[in-house]
Amino acid sequence: MSRLTRLALVLLVLTAAGYVAPAAQAPAPKPLVFVLSTGGTISGKGASSTSLAEYKSGELLGEELVAAVPEIKDVAEVRVEQIANVSSTDITVAHWLTLANRINRIFETEPRAAGVVITHGTNTIEETAYFLNLTVKHDKPVVLVGAMRPASAISADGPLNLLNGIRTAVAKDAVGKGALVVLNEEVNGARDVQKTNTYRVETFRAPELGLLGYVDADTVAFYRASLKRHTARSEFDVRGRTSLPPVEILYSYVQPSTIMASALATSGAQGIVFAGTGAGLISTAERAALKPLLDLPAATRPVLVRSNRTGNGRVVALADYDALGMIPGDNLTPQKARILLMLGLTKTRDLAELRRMFAEY
Repeated sequence: MSRLTRLALVLLVLTAAGYVAPAAQAPAPKPLVFVLSTGGTISGKGASSTSLAEYKSGELLGEELVAAVPEIKDVAEVRVEQIANVSSTDITVAHWLTLANRINRIFETEPRAAGVVITHGTNTIEETAYFLNLTVKHDKPVVLVGAMRPASAISADGPLNLLNGIRTAVAKDAVGKGALVVLNEEVNGARDVQKTNTYRVETFRAPELGLLGYVDADTVAFYRASLKRHTARSEFDVRGRTSLPPVEILYSYVQPSTIMASALATSGAQGIVFAGTGAGLISTAERAALKPLLDLPAATRPVLVRSNRTGNGRVVALADYDALGMIPGDNLTPQKARILLMLGLTKTRDLAELRRMFAEY
């Protein structure tokens, strides 16, 4: 009896006995990631493949960015939404509010969503990231990616950054880390990250505190996390808001004009952040220009915050500045101190409460 004949007899016996072969198992579904596209260099195109500085942002849609990286299908199921398509120099508070509310809505209504990835221009990506770090109310990963070279360039960095951002969004270890910025195979936390170079792909750094991890071929590897309050532990809620209290930044330098400080005091600004010299210091002339503000009613007086222009180090309380009602901004950059003050002012104008926020966030 041949081997095929024996096999046929075995199958006949099993069938007669009621045996049913197990059905082939369907492959496990890929995790779901939402990609929210806002424009930036990652979506930009230049006149030639060597146009690394002269190009137009927002030439490609988010769907096109995802379609250009077929490897994404091996990592996640992706749904793309176009929030905007602008240079990050044109990102507005309205864009921030749209993003925060959409992300919160996704996590509330899409239980399968593992995370959200935002494609964004690099010039202001650190500000958008920090805003989302304070206003997204969930622990699931929110990852911002961009590019230093337009999509049309030789060795464009956007496709790999997008893939690595999606890999980070589905990584279990990314849960609870707050908003993240992923470029150049590195993961940085939103609170500490800064753009430190105009054109180099390794521009994003947390200069003294360091990056959180790497995105390598084998895994997304984390080594630390921020201990400051963020996301699910944040007290800030922007649901229903269409604007934020106006806060401006003043930059200190040798023999500064006091015109701007005086002008801002009467401009309707609810807060002023000083990018002070050294450890967040301002000149005698600037302090003198601020003293008339102390005579204004507390309800209309701009709240004053001291930051520093060095890019590193803490700004601590000092008696002379405390007497002016100035809040120390800890180690936040001026642009991030502005964001925290804007959000703080949605809740209170009490200086003690605002000081607490700057200590906790």
